[in-house]
Amino acid sequence: MTATREFKLSGTALPMDVNGMLNEICEHFVEHAEVDRSGDRMILRSDIGTAGIHAEADRLRIELSCPSREALQLTRTMLAEHLFYFAGEEPFELTWTDPPPVAALANLHEATVVSAEDVTPHMRRIKFACADVSPFIGGDMHVRLLVPPKGRTPVWPGLREDGRIAWPQGEDELLVRVYTIRAVDAQRREVWIDFLQHPAPGKKTPGADFARDAQPGERVAFIGPGGGDLPASTSIFLAGDETALPAIARIAAEAAPDVRIEAIIEVGSPAEEQPLPTKATLRVRWLHRADYPAGATGVLAEEIKRAIASLDGGTYIWVACEKTDIRDIRAFLKTRHHDRRRMYVAWYWERDPHGTAL
Repeated sequence: MTATREFKLSGTALPMDVNGMLNEICEHFVEHAEVDRSGDRMILRSDIGTAGIHAEADRLRIELSCPSREALQLTRTMLAEHLFYFAGEEPFELTWTDPPPVAALANLHEATVVSAEDVTPHMRRIKFACADVSPFIGGDMHVRLLVPPKGRTPVWPGLREDGRIAWPQGEDELLVRVYTIRAVDAQRREVWIDFLQHPAPGKKTPGADFARDAQPGERVAFIGPGGGDLPASTSIFLAGDETALPAIARIAAEAAPDVRIEAIIEVGSPAEEQPLPTKATLRVRWLHRADYPAGATGVLAEEIKRAIASLDGGTYIWVACEKTDIRDIRAFLKTRHHDRRRMYVAWYWERDPHGTAL
């Protein structure tokens, strides 16, 4: 019997607040991986590898173990990007022992714009041609879209010594945004992404602007996919607003005939409702913000909590919406002791201090 080879890598992180960093890692990754924490030790398990992290005085010791060099690179980069994000403006150092030499990102895929169309007044679909669409079929649903400056030859990112992505700077700086893969057309080798055209005046919307002006032949790239697996269950509850609608639509589209889906979706008005073709049994309730009292917030969260209260423990709960609402929903789910392996609850955007909605 041949033993499975493992590729390993050790690292050391020096945050200002060791325990605070450990808590941040746990809170974030509990929605994206299997997390096992005991005091100052934590293990993160995903499909591509395992990360052991433990606090030791003023530092975090990190041990990565993956089945391939590519998986090791992806795991190192994913963890490094998140740790620097959690550190924010505070001083932070991350070093690795004998990191694998890699010239390019293992999960970067070049693509070109094929076409653009409006699905609803505020949702625009861009279809991209990609030489190999197999990584985007099934599994993780999210990608980072990289858009180069108009009129310039794209310069794609590489890797830093600390494991983070080395982004082009200056005139070659890329627009980078995270989106859900709405659909994959394997026959045409196309990846479809839906872009919300934000109706709020005065807000900067570079991703929406790209989708509005995109022309066939424009070159882009994807990093991924990663995060947001398709739920594996015969009973699914889906809920969210427009930002979650592409993911909800894809989950419904790929669900098997024996799956039962209940969904609550909040949109601005009836004009923003979309058909949700599926082989599953699907029942959808649409909420329209146009019907809410002026300045109302939290309406979607309350409707979601009422719906969750009627669900049994075997239902997979998938929710994505505004950050404050998600924290409210997570707290509610905690009181019900719903199995974490049967839920995905993530915030896709954050309301500004003045309460501006989508």
